[in-house]
Amino acid sequence: MFSRRKFLTTSSLAIAGTACVSSGSEASAAQGAAGSDASLPPAIAALTSMKGQETPISVDERRARLEKARRLMAEAKIDALMLTGGTSLVYFTGMSWGNSERLTGVIIPVKGDPFVVTPKFEEERTIEQVKLGPLGTGTNVMTWEEDESPSKLVADGLRSRGISSGRLGVEETTKFVFGDSIALAAPQLRLTSGTPVTAGCRMYKDEHELALMKLASAVTLKAYEAAYKSLKEGMTQRDFGKLVSQAHDKLGFSGSAGVQVGEFSALPHGSITPQVVREGSILLIDGGCKVEGYSSDLSRTFVLGKATDKMKAVFAIELAAQTAAHKAARPGVPCGDIDAAARKVVEDGGYGPGYKFFGHRVGHGLGMDGHEWPYLVKGNPLPLAPGMTFSDEPGIYIPGEFGIRLEDDWVVTEDGAEMFTPQSPSLEDPFGPAPVA
Repeated sequence: MFSRRKFLTTSSLAIAGTACVSSGSEASAAQGAAGSDASLPPAIAALTSMKGQETPISVDERRARLEKARRLMAEAKIDALMLTGGTSLVYFTGMSWGNSERLTGVIIPVKGDPFVVTPKFEEERTIEQVKLGPLGTGTNVMTWEEDESPSKLVADGLRSRGISSGRLGVEETTKFVFGDSIALAAPQLRLTSGTPVTAGCRMYKDEHELALMKLASAVTLKAYEAAYKSLKEGMTQRDFGKLVSQAHDKLGFSGSAGVQVGEFSALPHGSITPQVVREGSILLIDGGCKVEGYSSDLSRTFVLGKATDKMKAVFAIELAAQTAAHKAARPGVPCGDIDAAARKVVEDGGYGPGYKFFGHRVGHGLGMDGHEWPYLVKGNPLPLAPGMTFSDEPGIYIPGEFGIRLEDDWVVTEDGAEMFTPQSPSLEDPFGPAPVA
């Protein structure tokens, strides 16, 4: 259950094609790792970089995304879509922009040229980014001074494109204050959710996106294994988390994991209480990395030394629940049914009813954000479709004792679902041969 991590920087351009630059964090991570191998545990020092296996998203691909967005806008009767700083802005335009109190927005009419509204002092930087992306050199960049209203510019830009009334779709992460101000500046416009458009594009991954996600998962799994091989008694959860980060760095990508030890593994998102690994301690780790903006999200649970019989029994139920969710996935199956498949196994194993020991949904959509649409949760009727990607992460949490969660990511295919990584076989050999399904 990897929290939504923000890997965007406020001044870099996540642009593909002719102007692709690796993120500073990835580049510095690889350089740092290369210069300090002597201080690393042998299993981490032995890792070789996987950097260079990825291919950036191209300008043409982003242009195709904009075309699809317009088709979905027409279907939803949305006259224009506004994107502000955040993941969807990167997805469609390649522009990485902080979501500050000053409005910078890209407005995409269903017909006609897009335009950008930005502070006057950001004009040159905005034009620089726009030129490199799919919006094109002819895109109008409208600027506002500090004492002027950006919302009035949005209204003026729409009006000049024949949209004096109608529906303006607002991306769901846009700040309320921006939408409220536009509603006051253009009362004839109806503001509506832009999610049918943004999610309607982003939740279906193409082969290029899937390749990036599979690479991200492979990187994280290798990092986890190297960190596990470096685990020693007396380490704290912070010590082990540092090993995971160092292993990611050595592999060429910036990544991390939350670490919970012993009884604190029964808290799905852990505790800030200092924790020390002892012989027989159970550890639950959850994290990932990004490759060209696309996320991995993996959890593993293991023991330093020997697991108790109870731990082994709970692990077996957990693994069966994860497998049941995976096997239930195929096109047309409602999202809620995937949660039900895993939850039935947990309940039948004696850890029910409902959310008592398995307190969260079985999974979430995954892509450029660590958590995105759709969600594998009870009551969600949305049917699975090819190209949708999810985490598969049931958990069993026994208060005061321990918790076990296994998490792998998969994509819905034409006839089922393909896992990106092998499932974990046991607490004592978590990276051994995958269990036979």
